[in-house]
Amino acid sequence: MLSYIVVFCILCSFMVFLCQARAGEVDEDQLGAWYMYFWSTQIEESRFGFQGDFQFRNWDLLGDLEQLLLRGGLTYNPETLAVKFTLGYAFVLSGEFGDSKDTSKENRIYQEAALPQKLGGRTSINHRFRFEQRWVENQDFRTRWRYGLFINIGLNNKELIKGTYYFAFYNELFINGERDIGDDKEVELFDRNRIYGAIGYCISEELRFQGGYLYQITDDWNKGQIQLGLHHSF
Repeated sequence: MLSYIVVFCILCSFMVFLCQARAGEVDEDQLGAWYMYFWSTQIEESRFGFQGDFQFRNWDLLGDLEQLLLRGGLTYNPETLAVKFTLGYAFVLSGEFGDSKDTSKENRIYQEAALPQKLGGRTSINHRFRFEQRWVENQDFRTRWRYGLFINIGLNNKELIKGTYYFAFYNELFINGERDIGDDKEVELFDRNRIYGAIGYCISEELRFQGGYLYQITDDWNKGQIQLGLHHSF
C-alpha cells in the first residue's frame, strides 16, 4: 500500500512540475536563499526524544525576509516498528517580496510519521507523512497534508560516518485541506511542491553539513533557492 501512495505522490509532483507556469508578483528569476539548522536528541534509556529546526528564508540571498520558521516537537520510536512519530509546534513569520516590510504570523500544530528504509548498501530513504493544523493571521483555520521522499546516498562510505561525502535529494508535495480561507478568499487544493538536490559532508557522526539547490513550485509562483543547512544530533 505504501508503494502505491509513493508512486502516486511522485507522479502528481512531476505533473505539477511540468504544468505549473503561472507568474506572480514575485521575481521568479531572482535567486533566494534558505539558511537552516536541524537538531534532534534522544532521551537516555527511553524511546522518546525531541527534534526541531530553525530556518531563515530570504527572497534574495540575504535581507529580504521570506520566512522565519521556528519548529520543535516530541518524538517517539515504537519498539516493534521502524517508524518515528512526532507531535510538534511551529511558529512562522512571513514577509512580502520586495521593499515592503509587512509580515504575517502563523502558528501550527503538526503530527508526522517518518518511515526509514535502506536500499542497497549506500542508499537511505525516508518517507515522511505530515498533517498540519494552521492558524494563519487574518485567515480562517486551515489544514494541510504533506508527503516527502528523502534520499541520502553515501559516496565514499556506505554509512554516514565522519568524513563521508554524500548526495541528498528530496521531493515534497503539499495539499491544502480546505479551499475557503475566509473573507471570500479561496486557495487551490495544490499548495506547493519542492524538489531539492545537494552535496553533504559528515563533519562527525553527530554533525552534517549540506549545500544545495531547491526549486519550489506554488500555485502563484515558481522560484529557486540555494540552501545551506546543518543537521545536528546529540
